[in-house]
Amino acid sequence: MNNLNKAYCGKNVMITGGMGQMGSTVARLLVELSANVKIIDAMLPMYGGNEFNIRGLEDKIEVCYADIRDAPAMNRLVKNQDFIFNFAGQVSHNDSISNPDLDLAINCQGHLNVLNAVKNYNPKAKILYSGSRIQFGKIVYLPVDEHHPRIPLSVYGVHKNTGEQYYQAYFKHHNIKTVCFRIANPYGPRAQMKHHKYTMPNWFIRQAMENKTIPIFGDGSQLRDYMYIDDLANAFVVAGASEKADGEVFNIGSGVGTRFVDMVNLIIKTVGSGKTISVPWPKNYENVETGDYVANITKITKTLDWKPLASLEAGIKKTVDYYKKNKQHYFNNVHATF
Repeated sequence: MNNLNKAYCGKNVMITGGMGQMGSTVARLLVELSANVKIIDAMLPMYGGNEFNIRGLEDKIEVCYADIRDAPAMNRLVKNQDFIFNFAGQVSHNDSISNPDLDLAINCQGHLNVLNAVKNYNPKAKILYSGSRIQFGKIVYLPVDEHHPRIPLSVYGVHKNTGEQYYQAYFKHHNIKTVCFRIANPYGPRAQMKHHKYTMPNWFIRQAMENKTIPIFGDGSQLRDYMYIDDLANAFVVAGASEKADGEVFNIGSGVGTRFVDMVNLIIKTVGSGKTISVPWPKNYENVETGDYVANITKITKTLDWKPLASLEAGIKKTVDYYKKNKQHYFNNVHATF
């Protein structure tokens, strides 16, 4: 922590998508490290922006309501920033299929706007990108390392992959310090709970808390790597502070594979209500189903001396406890406000 304090104390840090789960969790950690934190968020209704996520930090951070698709705004906002955590994005791979233009505008053009703003107005800033395991497409071997083939199955995966390549190109051609993560399935406090299109464990926690029946496709034997949000936020902050991460791409997750049905049963056990039902795989779902996924996290653990701390059991318990206390701020169909 001392090295992180040295890296961030008094430094200017901008977080796009800062009202969301990942952005607000990173913001909380950076406030503890005495950084000057600026949150940028467009507060698009179907996504994770929620003002309750920064409750208690109102006098410690600056909030700007802006969209990464607004290039002039990005040109203005990146000035004088030492670090930029660029978490803004369209978050649903299903929605990317039905509305590819929106996904392109946010996940490609929006990120180009931020990169160009940094190149033109603040080339010394370091910028970090949140990619996805969905970039890989069909999984051909486990655990999945950084060299695994990438043939995305959805528009979302294509655009997240393209976004990563933008960051790599700006590092190589413009000497912009970039770091890219390919993130396994995140879950934990401060995620939106309005629909099922993002962070399935969180959605299932809501279903269990409402004593509903949770559908499991097939026999539920598919493996997933579930990553607790505090571990993910810590990894981003560690990568931001380390020169060893500059220009690198990291696969990140817990490094542990868990059967889907076991994750759901753990949630039901922890919540104390809810039940499951096995249902057939939806028609054409195989077009976007990647197969089993477990992240090989050897590169990031060796390069940055980082490792995840939370077991799935401990992370689910912390998440359930959080939503039992704060569900009124997350279970509504519109984003919460003060």
